[in-house]
Amino acid sequence: MTPVTTEGETTKPRAATARRALVGRLSWGLADQAASSMSNFAVGIYVARSLGVTAFGVFSLAWVTYGVVLNVSRGLATDPLVVRFSGVPDASWRGAVARSSGTALGVGAALGAACLVVGLGVGGRVGPAFACLGVVLPGLLLQDAWRFAFFAAGAGRKAFVNDLVWGIALVPAMVVAARVGSVSAFVLAWGGSAAVAAVYGCLQSGIRPRSTGAREWLRAHRDLGYRYLVENVSNSGAGQLRAYGLGAIVGVGAVGVIRGAELLLGPFLALLMGLSLVTVAEAARVLRRAPHRLGTFCLLLGGGQAVAALLWGGALLLVPGRLGELVLGGVWSSASELIVPVTLGVAGAGLGTGAAAGLRALGAARLSLRSQLIASACYLVGGLGGAAVAGTAGSAWGVAAATVCSSAVWWLQLRSALREHNQNTIREVRTS
Repeated sequence: MTPVTTEGETTKPRAATARRALVGRLSWGLADQAASSMSNFAVGIYVARSLGVTAFGVFSLAWVTYGVVLNVSRGLATDPLVVRFSGVPDASWRGAVARSSGTALGVGAALGAACLVVGLGVGGRVGPAFACLGVVLPGLLLQDAWRFAFFAAGAGRKAFVNDLVWGIALVPAMVVAARVGSVSAFVLAWGGSAAVAAVYGCLQSGIRPRSTGAREWLRAHRDLGYRYLVENVSNSGAGQLRAYGLGAIVGVGAVGVIRGAELLLGPFLALLMGLSLVTVAEAARVLRRAPHRLGTFCLLLGGGQAVAALLWGGALLLVPGRLGELVLGGVWSSASELIVPVTLGVAGAGLGTGAAAGLRALGAARLSLRSQLIASACYLVGGLGGAAVAGTAGSAWGVAAATVCSSAVWWLQLRSALREHNQNTIREVRTS
């Protein structure tokens, strides 16, 4: 005789299966971010020890410039992909990925050419680094695009493997760069190894980037893409302007000191930088399946990151000076003095990214853009105002205060977006 089951009993296994699937996707996301974090951390440490404070400052300027270009690519190409093509049928996903990755490759080629021209024109110590950055930008952006594509499909394992390939290719490239001993060599090694992973991404996905589809992609998703472009660039652009301003106010060495302190929080900064790979896609799934749980999901996400950053920063305060010098070399003595403000800044940013993921999932590009513009303005004022008043330490404390305040703005905007979404849902139910 077949047992009789109630609706509640049949939904329990489905809920358990959904939770296991969510945990699995997040686990691969964490594994991928761990691989990315370790690679970025290793590159920063290796360059800092090999080049010293001033040359490391030049490398850091190229690094933050890459961050701006990366966010241009994400805003136009991959952020709309994650919002609109997470968990869709395979055929739809493949067509979208071909156009999205082609757009990322086109952005890399165009802005890479601009960096090359600027670098050759500037010359000096900074120019060659920027020229080399222009050469490697297409590969860097395409590698990042594959990671977004895999997470949109729920295939975090492939993103992890791709980052692992990049990390493996980095090892011989960095050894060769160390023998050359220049900033340009390290930039080429870092970007060249990313190009290896980008090519491997084509093999993993079986998709060839379609640059001819870039115009179609931009036109179809201009309602999200251009707002995300402004939002992303205002975020990374504020960091770049702060680095340039800090170099002008205090000196290029101060940029290296700040970067050294950030490297100590490297795992969390890298996690924040690529957070949308996992969280926006998962928030979009939560919104489709259980919209009433989106706020809780975002709170757990942001709160967990903030607590983890505070715990890591507290552990760093206990690191013996000899061990710190072993890791960062001559950069340690100055960077270690900034652990507390940098930790508070990362914790505040982690809390805010939970709300940012919710706004992205809701497609609330207007509110998301408003929040980011306010946050970027606060960051820039805090970072440069603090530098003018109290040098490198003042810049770090100014950024920490600005980041914590900006987090409150993100959460207020998410609350407004959730309220509007609920009202629209009720209105649709009544009219149907």
